[in-house]
Amino acid sequence: MNWEIVMGLEVHVELATKTKIFCSCTTQFGGAPNTHCCPVCTGMPGTLPVLNRKVLEYAVKAGVALGCEITRYNKFDRKNYFYPDLPKAYQISQLYLPFARDGAVEIACAPGLTKTIRIHEIHMEEDAGKLVHSAYGEASFPDYNRCGVPLIEIVSEPDFRSAQEVLAYLAKLKSTFEYLGISDVKMEEGSMRADVNLSVRPAGSQALGTRTEMKNINSFKSIERAIAYESARQIEVIESGGSVIQETRRWDENKGKTFSMRSKEDAQDYRYFPEPDIPPIEISDEMLEKIRACQPEFADQKAARYVEEYGLSEADAKIIVASVRMASLFEDTVALCGNPKEVRYWLLGEVLYFINDRGMTLSDFRLDAQSFAAFVKIAASERINRRGAKKLFEAMIFADHPLDLEAYIRENDLEQVDDAQLIREAVRAVIAENPKTVEQYKNGVTKVAGFLVGQTIKRLSGKAKPETVNRIIAQELAKL
Repeated sequence: MNWEIVMGLEVHVELATKTKIFCSCTTQFGGAPNTHCCPVCTGMPGTLPVLNRKVLEYAVKAGVALGCEITRYNKFDRKNYFYPDLPKAYQISQLYLPFARDGAVEIACAPGLTKTIRIHEIHMEEDAGKLVHSAYGEASFPDYNRCGVPLIEIVSEPDFRSAQEVLAYLAKLKSTFEYLGISDVKMEEGSMRADVNLSVRPAGSQALGTRTEMKNINSFKSIERAIAYESARQIEVIESGGSVIQETRRWDENKGKTFSMRSKEDAQDYRYFPEPDIPPIEISDEMLEKIRACQPEFADQKAARYVEEYGLSEADAKIIVASVRMASLFEDTVALCGNPKEVRYWLLGEVLYFINDRGMTLSDFRLDAQSFAAFVKIAASERINRRGAKKLFEAMIFADHPLDLEAYIRENDLEQVDDAQLIREAVRAVIAENPKTVEQYKNGVTKVAGFLVGQTIKRLSGKAKPETVNRIIAQELAKL
């Protein structure tokens, strides 16, 4: 029997505000355990939460960008459950009136093909803490630093049919939030994580199977592996005569398996009721229009413009816009030097090579647009050859201070030789030293001229302009 996978996602994204959603504690990642918390975010008796306005602003920006209908009148609810990393035994979230509903994201699911993924809702909520488990497995210790960090949860409809669609959707969300500037979406730090609700059904069936939920998976690779394992597990259970149990499962990256955590709760199990300490929120027309007017140019739009305005290929444009930092560096540098093709050459060549070779990120580079533009102008002028340009580029990006490019060229003797007389003397010497090659050329094997060009450039320590050498080689050989 052929089976179809049906999935919906719940994606949690930490918002990049400096303070938490209901108190003034820092949202900075890390820190010694229990040093970024206070009586409010740990739920001490007598404390009152106050909504961080910047959280609402960032959340609405996300809702607008994802094509949602913004709920002008929305409110918070209490989601009650006990877990050791949730000290007040409830989470402030939004169930009945979330701030955004009915959005959609278009993803590229295959070359030339797109698919629309519907968004059921987006709501604001606070994060829980975490448990630090003993290496000996005898105890767990709660760290409440993350309690109260602001989240938005993007809940999709069950529109996914493959891991590839899931990854394309997550990549689109990640890019959108980076361009909005509302989250660093660092999956390795838990700033973006996904719950995958998955079921299987016979191909062609319209009925939904019993789903399981895989919680808090925080890397694309893990999500892909978890989907492959869990779908195969469910198919095996059904084909062997069993029934899939609706439950929450944990993905173990090391073992490559999912494990049962608890039975899957429904809304009634959480005993939701309106949050009594936070008044309802009214989003004004003025706020909404201001946010809509400030939406940035997103990655897809930038890529299309780069193709049209700068003449880049679609493939190159997509690589550049995949990183907000790279896109900004590209545009700012082009604005200063006016040479998009040369900027593209160095950005997608040497920059990406150094990043991948050294396990770095673009943020690790001491490379600003002004320095990069000055370098590009030199490289494009052919004052130095490509080998010299690479040496200059490496010196520039790893210098402890802004590098004086002109001084470095002089001190390292990188300037190309374009003295025709000097090159002609070297050419004549090379011709005299290679009579067999010259004889081959005279007998019609003209490709050997390349050997003579290479020998001449070598004789001049690699600094002779190849174009000038080629021209003089052709002139001297024509005299023979």
